[in-house]
Amino acid sequence: MPKAAFPGTIHLVNTPQEAEQAVAYLKRQTLLGIDTETRPSFSRGQIHKVALLQVADEKHCFLFRLNLTGLTLPIILLLENPGITKVGLSLKDDFHMLKQRAPFKEKGIIELQEFVRPFGIREMSLQKIYGILFGEKISKTQRLTNWEADRLTQAQQLYAATDAWSCLQIYNLLQELMRTGDFTIEEAPEEEKSEEVKQVKVV
Repeated sequence: MPKAAFPGTIHLVNTPQEAEQAVAYLKRQTLLGIDTETRPSFSRGQIHKVALLQVADEKHCFLFRLNLTGLTLPIILLLENPGITKVGLSLKDDFHMLKQRAPFKEKGIIELQEFVRPFGIREMSLQKIYGILFGEKISKTQRLTNWEADRLTQAQQLYAATDAWSCLQIYNLLQELMRTGDFTIEEAPEEEKSEEVKQVKVV
């Protein structure tokens, strides 16, 4: 499959002042894709806090380097704003980790793992859901890299932005399919029927 990649502009947010400016833009939007990245731990008992919060619209993705800025008040207010829909995958886990930096009450949240179920999609990973709907692959080669590095590489930035943006793409496509009804739900192959797996097919 061809690789999916965020086509817009990526903004690194390294300071609380930059975070405030980024939120000023984001709070004017009504729909955002979100995701997080955490430095991997390879030692038993070692746990790192969330290092990166990615927030994207169709044209821009902001990479909030929380290991440098902390979870600032403007970011918290964005997450708590019920008027801005935030779409993501495995958000319960993301928010649990984010709250280790500062308490907040998330609002306006769409969990894709639940949102895709009426379309017969039982996959739980972003990569598989995106592949089913778009026939493209989201690369995961950067997932276990150091998200607290002094400088994030271009590959890390694109990976992080693509994850947040792809959540938005999935949501928008499914919303359109719900509006038009231009889809069918196909039965799984014989070897998978014991698990009652079905998948959406865009007409």
